Amino acid sequence: QVQLVESGGGLVQAGGSLRLSCAASGYTFSNYAVGWFRQAPGKEREFVAAISRSGSSTDYADSVKGRFTITRDDAKVTVYLRMNSLKPEDTAVYYCATRSTRRGYSGVYYSTEAYADWGQGTQVTVSS
Repeated sequence: QVQLVESGGGLVQAGGSLRLSCAASGYTFSNYAVGWFRQAPGKEREFVAAISRSGSSTDYADSVKGRFTITRDDAKVTVYLRMNSLKPEDTAVYYCATRSTRRGYSGVYYSTEAYADWGQGTQVTVSS
């Protein structure tokens, strides 16, 4: 059974840091591109960061560029989102998602529709 489990969320003061983890099971994880998304109350789910199947390509939303870093460790079947210099506007439920990708393709994906499997989310709250 395919499963994604996010962890690492919590309450942090503005300027602080968190590292989110997305652990996968039931996958040949190295065949998948991974994305992080977030959803604040009353807002649509939005793209945050993505990493390619091989890890050679990453991309970020403009709002987090320079503050967030996405990495993957296929040996641990886990993708991480390191979040520094957190702002109150980063407060949201954060989700990871995966998409099967053909060998040799190094692109990333930006839309929620591009991803097939999702975790249950982890809450991040940044206080001012």
